[in-house]
Amino acid sequence: MKLKHTCLLLAGLLSQTFAQAQSKPKEVSADVMQKVYEEVKTPYKYGLVLVTDDNQKKMDCPSVFRKGNKWYMTYIIYDGRGYETWLAQSKDLLKWENKGKIMAFTDTTDWDTNQKAGYVALQEYKWGGNYKWQPYQSKYWMSYFGGKSRGYEKGLLSIGMAYTEKDPTTVHPWQRLPQPVLRPDDADVRWWENHTIYKSSVIWDKSKLTGHPFVMYYNANGDSLDTKRGAERIGMAVSDDMVHWQRYLRNPVLNHHKGITGDAYIQQLDGVDKGLYVMFYFGAFYPGVTGAVNRFACSYDLVNWTDWSGKNLVEPSEPYDELFAHKSFVVKHKGVVYHYYCAVNKPDQRGIAVATSKDLGKSTVNFIAPPVKKKKEAK
Repeated sequence: MKLKHTCLLLAGLLSQTFAQAQSKPKEVSADVMQKVYEEVKTPYKYGLVLVTDDNQKKMDCPSVFRKGNKWYMTYIIYDGRGYETWLAQSKDLLKWENKGKIMAFTDTTDWDTNQKAGYVALQEYKWGGNYKWQPYQSKYWMSYFGGKSRGYEKGLLSIGMAYTEKDPTTVHPWQRLPQPVLRPDDADVRWWENHTIYKSSVIWDKSKLTGHPFVMYYNANGDSLDTKRGAERIGMAVSDDMVHWQRYLRNPVLNHHKGITGDAYIQQLDGVDKGLYVMFYFGAFYPGVTGAVNRFACSYDLVNWTDWSGKNLVEPSEPYDELFAHKSFVVKHKGVVYHYYCAVNKPDQRGIAVATSKDLGKSTVNFIAPPVKKKKEAK
C-alpha cells in the first residue's frame, strides 16, 4: 500500500513538472532570430506591381495565394466611401492583372454595408511551400473588417467572416455571416481593443497548439496610459468551427505601447529551426521606428513571441514609398523571397509594391501623375 502511494505521489509530481515545463515558453535565441532575418530579408526593391486607375482611390493590404501554375492576390481599395475587396492574378509574381471585385458595398442596413476589407484565411503557411488556399467544410474563407459608417476607417469596425463554395480564383460575390464574430463592444472585450478592430489573419493549426484548430491574429485600438488616442496592438482569438470565436489571453501578444503594431501574417520556418513560426507585421510611430515599416517576431508556440531588434525588413527609401512601406505579405518561391507591401508616397497615393531577395530588375508600373496645382495669379 505504501509503495502504491509513493508511486502515485511520484506520478503526480512528474505530471506537475511536465505541466510546468509545457507552460514555460521556449525562448527564441538571438542566433535563431538572426538566421530568420538572413532567410527572409529582401534588399532589392522591384517596385510597384499594382496601382489604382484613379488618384481618389487607395490600394492596400495584399494577400497572395497560388492555384495551379498561377498566383492570385486579394487586396482592398478605399474610394472615399469605404473599403471593398478585389482580386488580381499573375503568372510570375511580378506582373499582375486586376480581375475584379469580390466583396462590394451593399446598399442595405447591414452592419458592414460601407466597409468590407478582406484577407485570405486558412492558407498553407509553410515557408517555401505551395501557398494554397485550403477549404474547410467545402468552403473557402476570408476574415474581414467591416462597418456601416462612410469614410476612412470611420465608426465602429468589427471582424466578420466571408465564405464561398465556388472557385476563389473567379470573380463572384462572397457570402458573409450575418453578424460580426468579434466586436469592440462585446461583453468580454479586452482593454486593448475596446475602441475599434482592424485587420485579421487566420491560420489552420492542425497541431492545435492553443487547443483549437483555428487561430486568429488581429490588431485593434484600445485604452492606453501612454497616449490620448491609445495604441494599436496585436492579439489572438481561437475557434473550432470558423464561425464561433473566443478571445485568447487577456493581453496582446505583441505590443509597443505607442503607435501601431499591426497586420500580422504567419509563416512556419522549420528550415531555420524545428517548430519555428514567424510573424511578419508592421510598426509605426513608436520609439525606434520612423514612419511605417515592416518587421517580424518569432515563436515556437504561436502565443509567446520574441520581437526582432535588428534592421527593418522593408522601410521607405524610394519616391513611391517615401512616406510608408508597410503591411507585409511574404512568400518564398523557387529560392526567391517576395515581400509584398503597401507603398505610400508623399501625395498619399497608395499601391502594392514588392521587394525581393534577388535582383529581378525594376518595375515599369507607376502611380498616375497627381494633378498639377495651379498657381494663384497675383492681383
